Amino acid sequence: MQTAADAGDAAARLAAVPAGHRVALVDPRFVGHVHALRLGLTDPRFPAAAVPGALAAQPEARGALMRALRRATAAVGAGAPVAGPDADADAAPEDRTVPGRIAVALEAEGTAVKRPELGSLTAAVPTDAGARAAAESARDQVDDEAVRLRSAVKAHDGFFTTYGISPYSRYIARWCARRGLTPNQVTTASLITALIAAGAAATGTRGGYVAAGILLLVSFVLDCTDGQLARYSLQYSTMGAWLDATFDRAKEYAYYAGLAIGAVRGGDDVWTLALGAMVLQACRHVVDFSFNEANHDAVANTSPTAALSDKLDSVGWTVWARRMIVLPIGERWAMIAVLTALTTPRVVFYALLVGCSLAACYTTAGRLLRSLTRKARRTDRAARALADLADSGPLAQGVAAVAPGLRGGFTVPVVALLGTLVMIGAALFLPYGSWLTVAAAAVYALLSGLAVARPLKGALDWLVPPFFRAGEYVTILALAARSDVPHAVPAAFGLVSAVAYHHYDTVYRIRGGTGAPPQWLVRTIGGHEGRTALVAVLAAVLTHTSGFTTALTALAAAVALVVLVESIRFWVSSSAPAVHDEGELA
Repeated sequence: MQTAADAGDAAARLAAVPAGHRVALVDPRFVGHVHALRLGLTDPRFPAAAVPGALAAQPEARGALMRALRRATAAVGAGAPVAGPDADADAAPEDRTVPGRIAVALEAEGTAVKRPELGSLTAAVPTDAGARAAAESARDQVDDEAVRLRSAVKAHDGFFTTYGISPYSRYIARWCARRGLTPNQVTTASLITALIAAGAAATGTRGGYVAAGILLLVSFVLDCTDGQLARYSLQYSTMGAWLDATFDRAKEYAYYAGLAIGAVRGGDDVWTLALGAMVLQACRHVVDFSFNEANHDAVANTSPTAALSDKLDSVGWTVWARRMIVLPIGERWAMIAVLTALTTPRVVFYALLVGCSLAACYTTAGRLLRSLTRKARRTDRAARALADLADSGPLAQGVAAVAPGLRGGFTVPVVALLGTLVMIGAALFLPYGSWLTVAAAAVYALLSGLAVARPLKGALDWLVPPFFRAGEYVTILALAARSDVPHAVPAAFGLVSAVAYHHYDTVYRIRGGTGAPPQWLVRTIGGHEGRTALVAVLAAVLTHTSGFTTALTALAAAVALVVLVESIRFWVSSSAPAVHDEGELA
């Protein structure tokens, strides 16, 4: 920290700081809470951020900062730390400091300046003794640390997380922060704990199941703690975004596999139920993602259904009831943990399938009503996001390139649904190994291409990616389950896990504003229709032979290798977004 005599001296001192460093300007008369300064100066997610009397700039905003500072130096004059009577009329009184003027200048130049909500925290630059006394009094009346702890907790968590975990996990987060632990370390600890829980479940013993349930809850406590630690200490990073976004799914699906292995050891094969639970949960998530991407930047984005939802949210008990009915991650993991300890894996999966099915029906019905009653114009960005989520490969893209765009407001989702029903119906009801199933896969690829032949801007076009996910995942599940080949379903579990990772990775890249994975990756792994057709061909060629299991395993390994290498390359690169995923309730 250095003290500058005036704005010109500040410009000279900043110019001497290495270009790759974040810098900050703070008016020496600043009065306020330390956490107010922390929010304005240390959050790495924004190129520039400001609170009254303080401004921080990341390396990418340093050039704009120096230009604005030089202009402010000329306007203010040497030796004057604040603006004179000719200060910008649009600037708020608290912004008439050098940092405040520069923040306004940065925005005028096109650099976004984040101004965090301070709530009860104080940040002021008093100009006389009376104002200073008032600011100091306001500061002393609010417990800075208590506010920091409260703000570490996510605002819209589920009931179990809010009342069963967060009241003490926030203190664990503070304990970790004071000992120098990072959110990534806590995230990794949560993953390791969940994997140990899966291993305990895989023993197939009652003691193992009890231990697994307890460890799963401990893993969830750590899962809440990592995000709270990130918010408490403002340690957001690209690696943290990747780990936090993907490890929840990895933990849950690894636990499903552990339960299935334990059940087999006890004489009960529930691999089909485990894969069914994973497919259902993944399809629920893509419904969430697609709907949100289609509507978050839509114009005139209102509907009577949304208005009713907002009205219900004004009644306290309905908020919690609606959050619990969707079986969010807290309630879901608590249910899994308790049922694991007290019952059997088969009961756990039955409860998951029933509970997640009811939740999926509730949320999807609400979103359908919103979409049908909403008068909104979808943007080109939303259409691109839905096309990326569709994950169309060379076959569908080839059809889309030569096919005319479908007309009609609901034609596109109907065609996508028709293709999905044809594919799933063939996998379920045609004789296993029939080449008619391969023909159905060709029809599926054709209809998939027709569905994406024009931009997905219709009211229900957000249903296209969920239909494609169901078409691919359920086909793999059905063919593996009907094959009567040893270990085919576990191999299919591995394949769906690898493909689902690719789809989640696509979602989180889009959320970060960097776009979907590169086209070469989508082409290399075949797209949803290519992989579906390949599995249908493998079932026809390798009917009732162990080669089907081997082929599924090899395909799963190949997909996992390609998508993981590219995903790791992206998320550890400088182009990845420095965000912390606040997460979906589910």
